[in-house]
Amino acid sequence: MTGDTVIEAMRTPDAVFAWSTASGGMSTAAKESDGGWVTSSARVETVKVIDGLSVRVTSPSAGLSRVALRWRDGVHEDALVLGDAWERSYGDLGWQHVRPERVLPWYWLATSSGHYTRGAGVRVRPGAMSYWTVDTDGVTLWLDVRSGSEPVELGARELDAATVVAISAVSDVSAFSAQKTLCAALCSDSRALRTPLVGANNWYYAYGSGFDAQAVVRDAALIVEAADGHVERPFSVIDAGWSTGASGAPGGPWLTGIKSFENMTTVADRIRAEDARPGLWMRPLLTSDRSSPTRDEMLDGEWPLDPSRPEVLNQVRRDIQRLVSWGYELIKHDFSTFDTIGHFVPGTELGMEAVPWSFADRSRTTAEVVIGLYRAIREAAGDTIVIGCNTIGHLAAGLVEVQRIGDDTSGRQWERTRRMGVNTLAFRLAQHGAFFSVDADCVPSTPETPWEKNRQFLDLIAHSGTALFASIDPVTWKGGVIADVRRAVKTALDGGDPGGIEPLDWQLNSAPRRWLRADGEHFYDWSMPWGADSGLASI
Repeated sequence: MTGDTVIEAMRTPDAVFAWSTASGGMSTAAKESDGGWVTSSARVETVKVIDGLSVRVTSPSAGLSRVALRWRDGVHEDALVLGDAWERSYGDLGWQHVRPERVLPWYWLATSSGHYTRGAGVRVRPGAMSYWTVDTDGVTLWLDVRSGSEPVELGARELDAATVVAISAVSDVSAFSAQKTLCAALCSDSRALRTPLVGANNWYYAYGSGFDAQAVVRDAALIVEAADGHVERPFSVIDAGWSTGASGAPGGPWLTGIKSFENMTTVADRIRAEDARPGLWMRPLLTSDRSSPTRDEMLDGEWPLDPSRPEVLNQVRRDIQRLVSWGYELIKHDFSTFDTIGHFVPGTELGMEAVPWSFADRSRTTAEVVIGLYRAIREAAGDTIVIGCNTIGHLAAGLVEVQRIGDDTSGRQWERTRRMGVNTLAFRLAQHGAFFSVDADCVPSTPETPWEKNRQFLDLIAHSGTALFASIDPVTWKGGVIADVRRAVKTALDGGDPGGIEPLDWQLNSAPRRWLRADGEHFYDWSMPWGADSGLASI
C-alpha cells in the first residue's frame, strides 16, 4: 500500500481464449480443477505470486498467436480511461471515455466522478506484447505471443507471458498519484539515474548534416557555460550524422566516423576538455555491410539485422563496446523498434499486424527477442549510461537508465514540440524514476521556432526533474536565450522541484497547461496566435 492506493494481484480470470494454428482460429479454454485453462493446443496457467498474478503458457504441438484473459468486472459508464504507448508516444496519449475497442498497451487506469481510480498492468519485460481493452462489462488482457508476423513455436518450453498487478485508490487520491503507484508496482529493478541528466544535443538545429567535430565541441562549451560551474557536469551528445551510412538515415558499420569524426576518441577527449561529458548516438540494427547477417528487405536505404540471431547480438555487443572504448559516457541507441518491426508503432494501433517478416528464431516471441537485444546492449555498455530512443519502454525498463518517451520535438515547427513533447511528459511523467529516467526530448533554440514557446517547455522540463537536453543553434545564443537557458539548467542540475510536478488539467487537455509545482500552480501557454496547427510536417 502506498498512501491510500492499494496494490494487489489480479484475481483469477473468468474466461480464457487462445488463437493457434491447430484450431485455425480462436478456442475457448476450459477451466481445470488446478486453476489452469486448456484448449486442444494450448494450456494457460494463472498463479498468484508475491508480486502479482503470473500468466504462463504452453503450446507444445502448435504455433500460438494470441491469448486473451477476460475479467467480468467492467468500469463505470462515466469513466475516463488512460493507457500507455507501445514505444514512444506520438502525441496521442490522453484520458478518453470508454471505447471497448481502444488498445491500451501495457497498463490502464480508469477514474470517474464519485468513484475511485482503479487500474492494472503487466510487470515490465513480459514474454508477450501485452495490451488491454476496457469496457463497462469487463476488462481483457491480450497477450500477443507471435514471433514477428508468425505464430510462435514454443515446443516443450513454458512461456512466462506476463505478471499482472492491479491497484485501487480512494476518491481523494489523484489519478496522477495512482498512476505513479501503478508504475512503481510494475518495475522493481529500475536503473533510473540518481543524479540529474542535463546536456546538449545537436539534432534539432543540425538534423544530421552540416556539422563537424568543431561544432560538437562548441555545443559542449555552450552547455558548460550555461551550467556555470555547477558540481553536476552536463553532457554533450553527438546525434546522427557522424557515422558512415546512407544520407539521412546513417547506420553501421560502427567502426569509425566520417570526415572530422574519423578519430572518435579524439572527439570525446575534446568534449571532455570543455568540462562536458561526451555522449554518442547510434542505430544498432541497420548497416550497409552486406557481409553482416542482414535481412533481404531494405529499410532507409540500408539493411536491417535480425536480433533473434546470436551472431547479430554478438555484433551489437562489439559495436557498443567499441563506442564505450572511445570514451563516450552515454550511448543513445535508436530505431530498434522500427528496424525490428518494420514501422513505427503509434499507441492507438495494435501495431504488430503489419510486421513484414518473421524472425530466424521462431521459438521466441517478439517481446523476448526485443528484450534479448536490450539485454545485450546493457551488458556491453557496462557502467555507461544507456538511453533508448524508438525503443519499447516496457521491455527496456530495468535495462536502460533513460528512455525517450515521445516522438520528436522540432527545431523547425513549434507544433511538433507542443503536440509531442508536452503530451508525452504529462501522460508518462509517472514512469520517471519508476521505470527509468524519462526524456521528453530536446528543447530547441532555433531561428525557425518561437523562443517564447520553447522557453516555457524548457522551464517545464527543468522543474520536472526529468532529463533536459537543449538543442541550441549557436546563432540564437544571445540575450534572453542565454539567461533563460542558464536559469533552467541550474534548476535541472539541482534536481528540479522537490517532490516533482503534476499535470492538473490532463483529463481535459491533450497538452496540459496547468501544472502543480513546488511553489504552487503554474500556467503555460502552448498555443500560437492562431491556435494549434492541424497539419504536422514529418520533421
